[in-house]
Amino acid sequence: MWYQRLTQIFKIKDLRGRILFVFGIFALARFMSNIPIPGIDLERLRVFMDQFQSFKLLGAFTGGSMDNMSVAMLGLGPYITAIIILQLLTMIFPSLERMYKEEGEAGRTKFNQYARIASIPLAALQGYAMLVLLTRQHVASFGSPIILFAALATVTAASLFLMWLGELISEKGIGNGVSLLIFAGIISSFPTSLRQLIFDWDPTKTISYALFAVASIFIIASVVMINESRRNIPVSYAKRVRGNKMFGGVSTYLPLNINPAGVIPIIFALSILLFPSMIASFLGGYGGFVGQAATAVKGFFSNQLFYGISYFVLVVMFTYFYTAVTFDPKNIASNLQKMGGFVPGIRPGTPTANYMYYILNRVLLVGAVFLGLIAVSPSIIGAATQVSTFRFMIGGTSLLIAVSVILETARQINAQLQMREYETF
Repeated sequence: MWYQRLTQIFKIKDLRGRILFVFGIFALARFMSNIPIPGIDLERLRVFMDQFQSFKLLGAFTGGSMDNMSVAMLGLGPYITAIIILQLLTMIFPSLERMYKEEGEAGRTKFNQYARIASIPLAALQGYAMLVLLTRQHVASFGSPIILFAALATVTAASLFLMWLGELISEKGIGNGVSLLIFAGIISSFPTSLRQLIFDWDPTKTISYALFAVASIFIIASVVMINESRRNIPVSYAKRVRGNKMFGGVSTYLPLNINPAGVIPIIFALSILLFPSMIASFLGGYGGFVGQAATAVKGFFSNQLFYGISYFVLVVMFTYFYTAVTFDPKNIASNLQKMGGFVPGIRPGTPTANYMYYILNRVLLVGAVFLGLIAVSPSIIGAATQVSTFRFMIGGTSLLIAVSVILETARQINAQLQMREYETF
């Protein structure tokens, strides 16, 4: 039973220490996210957040710190952006691709170091853009360039400090530190949302609340199912004799995830959709043709139907694009051939790569459509039930992150327990 497993976890000193260390880092990160930047007008901030709903979705990657514009408002966004940019650059620079895909753990360590270095200018640029946006929208007032520079240095340092905390969790705690910090920010808003639901309870909307609860459970179950789904490609290894020993002759499988791109396509799609509306808001106050064009663009992107359809299409497109960047069937087929492996009924080399392309495209269609539906599910359920889905974690990026982190952390804890059971045996 689950309570027996929980008791077993806290009986093991090393595992208990790792988990308590993670909770301690969570507490420190949440403390940072509640220290606001001086000069923020909270009333105008609420109006601004209501005007730009996409900021609430992007807030999932800042651990909710964007809601009150704290010193940690950038969160882990610059680090995630740096990793994505470097992964895209592997398509352009062969040396970077070899380091990321062929040099093993040493190459991945060097790649992550490049991402940390790239996070510094990205954090500075994103912080400056955000502070200027807040100033022009009259949400913040810094008074002088020196105060603005101090605020920029603070948010940049806070973002890098959170990145370091994530690395500490990965090294001394359990699970992926960056994912766990984002997860902590997501679930931190749940008590507040639950309290608002209780205090704002409207008996006339009981049916809507019931439909909302059913839809939430269905979506969560679907996310878990798709996240854990695999398409197994059978692989056999030929027998080889070396000296007096025989190697190979075993059969296994190569698992293909239904959703190999994770939440990255949603990040890309949000960035594309958010950029034109932000530019239009900057230029909306100007007169003449520029102001009229900005107003038209802002109204165009404010249309919920157009926004939902564009969001869905972009997520599907970026799912295919990002998978093409990170998953290379030719390289896998080549490695299988070198190790004496083959797919039964398929010749090694190029035919195996073509077969993997065929399977991947079929599997990816399901994953891409599902990811697109999950991305637009908050808007769909909100329109159908008249319940504000931004107060709940039932769709989009937040749900995918939460489910992925919970399942992966649970697997790592179970692996730690099983290892200790084997050692005792």
